[in-house]
Amino acid sequence: MKLINGGVCAAKGFKAGGIHCGIKPGTVKKDLALIVSEVPASAAAVYTTNLVKGAPLTVTKEHISNGIAQAAVCNSGNANTCNADGIEIAEKMCELVAEHTGIKAEDVIVASTGVIGQPLNIAPVREKMGELAAGLSCDGNQNAAAAIMTTDTVMKEAAVEFEAGGRLCRLGGMAKGSGMIHPNMATMLVFLTTDAAISPEMLKKALSTDVRNTFNMISVDGDTSTNDMVSIMANGLAGNDVITAEGDDFTAFMEALNTVTVHLCRMIAGDGEGATKLLECSVKGAADEATAKTVARSVICSSLLKAAMFGADANWGRVLCAIGYSGADVDVNKIDVSFSSSVGEICVCRSGAGVEFSEEKAKEILLEKEIDILIDLNSGDSGAAAWGCDLTYDYVKINGDYRS
Repeated sequence: MKLINGGVCAAKGFKAGGIHCGIKPGTVKKDLALIVSEVPASAAAVYTTNLVKGAPLTVTKEHISNGIAQAAVCNSGNANTCNADGIEIAEKMCELVAEHTGIKAEDVIVASTGVIGQPLNIAPVREKMGELAAGLSCDGNQNAAAAIMTTDTVMKEAAVEFEAGGRLCRLGGMAKGSGMIHPNMATMLVFLTTDAAISPEMLKKALSTDVRNTFNMISVDGDTSTNDMVSIMANGLAGNDVITAEGDDFTAFMEALNTVTVHLCRMIAGDGEGATKLLECSVKGAADEATAKTVARSVICSSLLKAAMFGADANWGRVLCAIGYSGADVDVNKIDVSFSSSVGEICVCRSGAGVEFSEEKAKEILLEKEIDILIDLNSGDSGAAAWGCDLTYDYVKINGDYRS
């Protein structure tokens, strides 16, 4: 397993691109992205659990119901959600991709992100789709990654190469996500591509299994978006025997997928709206995995804890408080808590009670950009991790005038 460059273009047979077409008036950033495979690919996706869903999700779910896709198109600046003509517009975006690439419209994954409840004008997309399609390239991944950003401050990409069936395979992805980030799948938009050969059934199994430990373990602000989706296309051009069942090749594929998704999770959490710090809550010693996940998510979602981390305040009582209301069945008299970063680690709670520690050393640890909140429940052998960020003044500023 090796990390490589290339994002969604790392895998053989994928091209991508991104341009500015003017979906949101008054902006000049890239806002329309396209990913295309040379050949039809196995496809799978996981969607938000919010009952209010963007029209693109409905269209995508129908398009990949046969397990096949060959392209993905995404706009930023408008979510195409809660609009009377939303389905029609999403379908039209797919038809425009078909018109300029020759790919079947029903083989296109479509996504939108941005403001909810405002009609999406198809005219800018129609005007620029030809230019976007003509500019697709094997190194267009960064243009595509830039085009799906909204309040994101950095592009989010990752890719790896791995072996399956004696063949070198690659898997890469790009993500957007900064606000409205909370567990319950998918908590953002993510596009994954691989040249590994894997059946649609096993691809779906791999994705749905992975997200339970990755994208479902992120929270920035407690809001689950209406347009969240993680999609993956596998075109098989690496030439390995098709993965149709569990075994060594499927395990290798799962490891590659998890490596990429964890990298993207950390990027999303660290780039939370207004955030200055990436928080990782690692729980061990749980009676079972469900308990560990419940505890990790509760701590990472605590607004009080997030605010304390912004202020570099080692207020460990907020960790215990979040565990206490999490609903997890734990023995609070066994819990140990430590804070850690690149400059060191400090124990602040043992057996559910405070211990003497240096406030100066704790502040030094918590002033770093990446903070680990380490929890030992001392009740078993299971563990889990969750990712989030600190809560800052800028979060309110960003969301106070998001539509402007």
